[in-house]
Amino acid sequence: MTTKTTFNSWITRPQPNPHAKMRLFCLPYAGGSAVIFRTWLKNLPPTIEVCPIEIPGRGRQMILPPHTKMPSLVAEIAKNIIPFLDKPFAIFGHSMGGQVSFELARLLRSDYQLKPIHLFISGRKAPQINSTKRKIYNLPDQEFWQEVNKLNGTPNEVIENAEMIEIFLPILRADFTVLETHIHTNQQPFDFPISVFGGLQDTEVPTYQLEAWREHTTANFSLQMLEGDHFFLRSNEKLLLSKISQQLRENSMINI
Repeated sequence: MTTKTTFNSWITRPQPNPHAKMRLFCLPYAGGSAVIFRTWLKNLPPTIEVCPIEIPGRGRQMILPPHTKMPSLVAEIAKNIIPFLDKPFAIFGHSMGGQVSFELARLLRSDYQLKPIHLFISGRKAPQINSTKRKIYNLPDQEFWQEVNKLNGTPNEVIENAEMIEIFLPILRADFTVLETHIHTNQQPFDFPISVFGGLQDTEVPTYQLEAWREHTTANFSLQMLEGDHFFLRSNEKLLLSKISQQLRENSMINI
């Protein structure tokens, strides 16, 4: 398999690195884009090529309609990621991205007989745990926006700008629709390591919901709690990336 060199709007590579030993694919939280991973290169070894995934409705895929169903979203990601899987790879996802990462790994296993060397889940409850929170994806615009803002992840420049809200609201609604309409199904656990990260001050995802990811692997599992709220990946980025590098060194045969 050879790496696709033509432009691919799904895979953003801030600094293409043909000499990298592995690739780290990154999926954002609801409403987020690939740009949130733009600084990750500074705090990861040069042997790791950072490859944020840009899903429709944002960034350079802004003109495409956002997905509202998990299966179609994951299928599209898989189709576009395949040309880049000619090297060992790992997947990272935060919040919504964690759930999408998990489903992507399942699809790569079932449809392509491929698997990552490591799966990193951040700020997301294990999928077998039923949410006790009410669904918000179908609320009226104003009420939906109020609920989203409680998560403390929307930049002030968006909250205070009516035009920006008009742009972001349908993207966020689509993302919450993906999450809140998805039905988890039981499958065999993975045979590669899963590392989970949580925020010590995150009121959205309690520790027991993170610990429950242990059921999804027969290989090594780790749970690490970092200082910060639900968006600790922004406030505690350097430590998070140090932990990711450490896990990759300890659990793979690749010298990074």
